[in-house]
Amino acid sequence: MSDCGCEAKTDSPAQRQVLSIALGLNATMFVVGLVAGLIGQSSGLIADSLDMFADAVAYAIALSAFNRGTAFKAKAAMVSGGVLLILGIGVLLDSIRRGAFGSAPESHVMMGVASISLLVNATVLYLLGKYRDQGVHLRATWIFTRVDVIANLAVILSGMTILLTGFRFIDLIVGGAIGLYVIKEAFEIIGEAREASEKAHQP
Repeated sequence: MSDCGCEAKTDSPAQRQVLSIALGLNATMFVVGLVAGLIGQSSGLIADSLDMFADAVAYAIALSAFNRGTAFKAKAAMVSGGVLLILGIGVLLDSIRRGAFGSAPESHVMMGVASISLLVNATVLYLLGKYRDQGVHLRATWIFTRVDVIANLAVILSGMTILLTGFRFIDLIVGGAIGLYVIKEAFEIIGEAREASEKAHQP
């Protein structure tokens, strides 16, 4: 490959359509999840909504990388990873803050909104699955969505735990765990983007 990163393109209108759909769905669920998390006082829902926001950013960056070389796509994935890392740290800090000052998460709100988010993310994950090996920028979006599915399931389980046992601290645990997982995935994306960038600049 040359330094310009101008190798053959593999982008297609189908990829663009899937990413556009994913962007719209995640942007919508970010707003819904954040409002519900604030109203329901749930760190897990807030963490989940921020993760959806990170996805929306990743999809927007991936769309901007269409018909560009591998070097540009690697930079786009690097930015996505950086955004995810910042949000992961923010989620951890919010969980610590709520642990210190207290919160009263609403289990029904948590389970209801997280279930809708799970349906959305499972659909997007399926749509992205066929493209995840067609560029590091698309791989990053698939990883983002995989994180969301896991986060949705965790929030649903924590809501059930609160409903059945009244153990509200589980929400903080889940919120913190999602934050840590988000940080791990951010480093994975950054690592893959760095590797792709190095390959793109090999003579």
